[in-house]
Amino acid sequence: MTDSHDASSGAFDPASATIAVVTYNRSGLLTRLLTSISEMDPKPGHVVIVDNASSDDTGEVVESFRDRIGTTIVYRRLETNTGGSGGFSEGVRVAYELGSEWIWLMDDDVEVIGDGLAKMGRWAPRFRSIQGRRYDFDGSEFYWQYRIAERMGIPIPFAPAGFDESGYKPMNSGCFEGMFIHRDIVRQIGLPDPRFFIYWDDQLYGWLASRKTQSVIVDEFVLRRTREIKQWDMGIRHMNASSNAYRYYIMRNRAIMKKYYRALGVYQPVLFGLGTSLTFGKELIRLLFVERTVRGTSNLWRGLRDGRAISRDASFRTMAPLTESVD
Repeated sequence: MTDSHDASSGAFDPASATIAVVTYNRSGLLTRLLTSISEMDPKPGHVVIVDNASSDDTGEVVESFRDRIGTTIVYRRLETNTGGSGGFSEGVRVAYELGSEWIWLMDDDVEVIGDGLAKMGRWAPRFRSIQGRRYDFDGSEFYWQYRIAERMGIPIPFAPAGFDESGYKPMNSGCFEGMFIHRDIVRQIGLPDPRFFIYWDDQLYGWLASRKTQSVIVDEFVLRRTREIKQWDMGIRHMNASSNAYRYYIMRNRAIMKKYYRALGVYQPVLFGLGTSLTFGKELIRLLFVERTVRGTSNLWRGLRDGRAISRDASFRTMAPLTESVD
């Protein structure tokens, strides 16, 4: 693992940060997020909004905030819906081209806590891949699996939630709902891979970052989720509802992860295959106990089938490191 903290040493300048938001047909939620950004202190230098070809009034909402958000808005409306993966890839690209030192990624269904950027900035001189904490829709602490079983490529189900006096814990994963990453790490690992469309993209990106620097989750609440999701309360954690699209990409995208593992020399067929089987089983449990149905299993099998085609694609290349130009 490369460790070059000197690149981000010294006092943190909020103007050096860009918030990159991906949105799709949720202008009401986007309004809440942009309102929270307008109330932040301090504010970032830029807010990049990537619109995944929304058909609602997203464009009008963005324009209504230009004169009152208190920072520069850069709006990119894509011609087609590229999924969260394509949106975040474009958001990172735009932020990087703006010269941003720090890129703070988030979906449109969160609000920023007023001093959130200041809280993240306190850790910026020490680390270059940082994840803050989130409140859930109901105000409870949002539980996130910040470590993965690397060889299996799946989250460790019961990552310890408590923090010691250091205020941080090492992680080897990532979540685009709040990832705070330095441009030097982006340069080394390249842009997020848009081919995922949805799912596994942020976990893989965070894992790639952790191979270059010490990645951490810090004991700072900086975001609040604004959308309620159906859940199964398991006591020590929750399991969220899913969708047929998610079920398909959860399985298909294991093949893209396998390509990265092979390229980096960490692929172990038995363990990675076990991770795929456990993922399949978890999605069956999600169908039965969260959504109370058995319909949807065909999407899991279809994802596995299409994943095999990706596995056989000899032309597939992982995302390349960046130069100072990403044109």
